[in-house]
Amino acid sequence: MIIHPMSQLLNGVAPLPHLGVIRAQGTDAAAFLQGQLTQDFALLGPDEARLAAFCNAKGRMLASFVAWRHGEDEILLVCSRDLLAATLKRLSMFVLRAKVKLADASEEFALYGLAGDAVPAAGAAPWTLAALGDGQAVQLYPADGQARALWAGAASAAAPAGAPLDPALWQWGEVRSGIATLSALVVEAFVPQMLNYESVGGVNFRKGCYPGQEVVARSQFRGTLKRRAFIAHAGAPLSAGQEVFPAGETEQPAGVVAQAAAAPGGGWDAIVSLQLSAAQAGGLQVGGAPLALLPLPYPLLADI
Repeated sequence: MIIHPMSQLLNGVAPLPHLGVIRAQGTDAAAFLQGQLTQDFALLGPDEARLAAFCNAKGRMLASFVAWRHGEDEILLVCSRDLLAATLKRLSMFVLRAKVKLADASEEFALYGLAGDAVPAAGAAPWTLAALGDGQAVQLYPADGQARALWAGAASAAAPAGAPLDPALWQWGEVRSGIATLSALVVEAFVPQMLNYESVGGVNFRKGCYPGQEVVARSQFRGTLKRRAFIAHAGAPLSAGQEVFPAGETEQPAGVVAQAAAAPGGGWDAIVSLQLSAAQAGGLQVGGAPLALLPLPYPLLADI
């Protein structure tokens, strides 16, 4: 793994107003989510969190979540706030007779990103959950070796201890972690594997059915994965939804930017989903600006 020279700046506590919270409450909360999302919620323990995707029937991602139990019959799902309302509406269509109530609980919770020294359990495995102060902290994948966690507490709770961290730096750390959070700009653009979700704990291939499950499984087990996510750098501004083209090509894109942030050392870093053939060929560009691919910070799960 290449360590970014500015990674030491990822240290402190940042508010995360761009994220929101969906609450699933009721005796069937876990069973309902088990039948809708890509991860196993039936076996979700009190000290565990889940990275999961909500897909349409074609296996295309409508939202991504970090989720965990917040009591015996309550599960919180943190997602990008700009797609929360549409996601909540669509999920609610499938409740039917299930004993679960879904609601936008964003105003009831404060969300913070913790990085570096602000993460007390710096060596804990990703997607573990622990109490921290007046809230709960989910261990995330690191960014350039810097520990990271997602903290959630009541809106009135005291913020976790730590030096202030610029939210823009937190966003950059999200990109450098290589794990994209889906936003409204790229809804339905990706099957989970196009963002490497099966390699970072976002897809469980042993659980039962969910919308798009056949497409997701077929992509994995028939060796048909043709797109993967990469970290990339460009000198010009990047944004989610921008198309990536091979050198000299202006008609047929080879991929799309999934998430981007300004790099503190200059330029922009992004998570881009690309055709493997184009990634291997190189010479990529976005808006006419050269795009350089960087090594992923985690190994990919081989397709079968």
